[in-house]
Amino acid sequence: MFLRALWSRRGALRPAERFRVFSSVLHGSDPKPRPASSEAPPPQHRRLHPPSGLRSSARFYSTSIVKSVLKSGLKPAPLPGKRAPKGPRTKQPSRANQPSQKQDEDMMQCIAFATADQYHLPTLCHDLTNHGFQEIDLPRDASNVLGMSTETAAKPEDDALMFFFREGSVVFWNVEEKTMKQVLRVLEHHEIQPYEVALVHWENEEINYTLGEGNTRLERGDFFLSLDISQQEAVLEKFAFSNALCLSVKLAIWEVALDSFVESIQSIPETLKSGKRIRLSSAEVMQKIGELFTLRHCINLRSDLLITPDFYWDRENLEKLYEKTCQFLSINRRVNVVNEKLEHCSQLTDLMRSHLSEKHSLRLEWMIIILITIEVMFELAKMIF
Repeated sequence: MFLRALWSRRGALRPAERFRVFSSVLHGSDPKPRPASSEAPPPQHRRLHPPSGLRSSARFYSTSIVKSVLKSGLKPAPLPGKRAPKGPRTKQPSRANQPSQKQDEDMMQCIAFATADQYHLPTLCHDLTNHGFQEIDLPRDASNVLGMSTETAAKPEDDALMFFFREGSVVFWNVEEKTMKQVLRVLEHHEIQPYEVALVHWENEEINYTLGEGNTRLERGDFFLSLDISQQEAVLEKFAFSNALCLSVKLAIWEVALDSFVESIQSIPETLKSGKRIRLSSAEVMQKIGELFTLRHCINLRSDLLITPDFYWDRENLEKLYEKTCQFLSINRRVNVVNEKLEHCSQLTDLMRSHLSEKHSLRLEWMIIILITIEVMFELAKMIF
């Protein structure tokens, strides 16, 4: 019995001794056990001792381990009160089997911007011609597009072309950055309802392209233009690609406008849920309804997002390039998502309008009740007096 009690006491003290030795190694002190003292340990060391009879499960990390973890690239989690900024919605989609950086340097660049609601093409053509640009002859059924060329190309392998769409978007093919900025400055004088500059440069499309043998195609997120066709056919193929890019950047601008509209009304369902009053006047509700129907009109009626343009009716080759690019940019899927959001917002605005109409009707009913009460009081006063 005496040996068993001595052995159990020795086993109970062993974890504390191990803990004391480990902590002394961390702090660089003597690992030997210290003699008992009547003075209490300082507060900063008191918390290092585990309770008697329990094995410690705490983990201690040295500064070298912490520094190695920070250098490994691990980022701290964001604060719960802050939202991470959204990334651009129209940047290049993720590509499988991406080409190497050397191949990207050999390719030319095609960039699309949506800068305004509309362009005034006749005055724009006259202004660009005065600045030394040459107009490109396009088919007669492409009347809502202006094509221009310039001699200052970014790379000598291909000509520098620009396509201006009346819907408020422009596409640059192999154009120098300096020339691109000059054209955008000239374009500011011919825009109808221009967009914010930050939004224009944030919501854009950039796709690389190159010239080679074989048929013109879209492969792995890049354009491959054929060298075995005439110059006029090459311009039309670029026009087909540009048409799809134009739709994508315009849709991106409308997606941002819809997101802003959703954020402006997102507190209304919570207000209705809590039983509080909606602090919106009738004029503000009608303004929200007008914004919503303007977006719906632009997306579903004024643009070619839902149908293929008539330009490709008798041009099957160009139609295939146009539809392939639209499929790559997920235009149909994005339009369906936008229409679903518009339908939900429309139901919410109808609820707001019906709530305000009921509130107005209730006010009228109370006014009628008060008037009837006043009339009854006058009649009673005549009868009594």
